[in-house]
Amino acid sequence: MGLQALLRVIYPPRCLSCETLTLDDYSLCGPCWRDTPFIAGLVCDKCGIPLPGEDEGQADLCDDCLRIARPWSRGRAAFLYEGNGRAMVLALKHGDRLELARPLGAWLARAAAPLLAEGVLVAPVPLHRLRLLRRRYNQAALLSAALAREAGLAHLPDLLVRTRRTRVQDGADREARFLNLSGAIAVAPRHRDRIAGRQVLLVDDVMTSGATLAAAADACLAAGAGEVSVAVLARVPHRAGV
Repeated sequence: MGLQALLRVIYPPRCLSCETLTLDDYSLCGPCWRDTPFIAGLVCDKCGIPLPGEDEGQADLCDDCLRIARPWSRGRAAFLYEGNGRAMVLALKHGDRLELARPLGAWLARAAAPLLAEGVLVAPVPLHRLRLLRRRYNQAALLSAALAREAGLAHLPDLLVRTRRTRVQDGADREARFLNLSGAIAVAPRHRDRIAGRQVLLVDDVMTSGATLAAAADACLAAGAGEVSVAVLARVPHRAGV
């Protein structure tokens, strides 16, 4: 018996979510797949949230992205932040399930396919150094690395830095979220020349109001990036005040 076959006998493939036995590595069982709200069909071209109607190839926008000036050009999301989608995000972010980054990053790469092109520079939204020290890893950087590897694109995990520590966004309304992040992210000085005129794809785990991504996109554009797009693993469904 070959080594790989032996390993599959000892460690058979299990569902990424519930650990039920599955046929393939890095996959979901049937029930968990059905409980994961993957996004498909017509979506908002700025934030990736699903829209009613048929995809006719034009750039449609959701109500939020019609009202709010987004500094990035286009955006996509892999699934909604609910059900099993939310559970997997939290498992990666707070549960030390680092092995999830590879399959989640591959799903994100498929969702972000319209944004991927030769020469795109992939970078994660950064954590403040104190939060990174406490958490030990940046889940956005794990996702961006997996996406870049899947798409064959350059990855720059330290492109952006947090210039100050911000309050946790949970529970804050839209205005408070944008105020909290204003001016809190910048391009690392050593990378300013590298992004001049380049298209940058920013990656994060979750988008709620878009405040964090807006601060990151503003920083890239201020440093001379030619264009910025965004890809998030999960998009929080619209709700009033957020």
